[in-house]
Amino acid sequence: MTFPAQFEFLDEIREFVAEIAREGGFNDKEIYSLQLAADEAASNIIEHACEDLPDADFDVTCDMHGDTLTITMRDTGKPFNPSNVRHPNLKADLSERKIGGLGLYLMRKLMDDVHYISNPITGNLLTMTKRRG
Repeated sequence: MTFPAQFEFLDEIREFVAEIAREGGFNDKEIYSLQLAADEAASNIIEHACEDLPDADFDVTCDMHGDTLTITMRDTGKPFNPSNVRHPNLKADLSERKIGGLGLYLMRKLMDDVHYISNPITGNLLTMTKRRG
């Protein structure tokens, strides 16, 4: 499905992921984790990759293969280098932490595999996989 790169569409993206996960036999706790990972990924695309592109959209695909759900998100916004993202200091006092910076961390914690590639011709592709229970 293609979604406008706007925060107002996050609910639809979460519901899309939940519907496929539910059909694939994931339990409620797993579905919540999948939705949270998808929400973080989509939010990053909207906020960072497409921030200067007012009419941008991006594609979200959810596929079940056996007991594994694969969520892919493709955009043509600014590329991103995950190795430039520092691990958040989760032990720091809340007043000392900067806002943001947890999205990639959460995606990696919630999903079994997170893979990102950027290509100047085809754009950015994020692939996240999760095995059932």
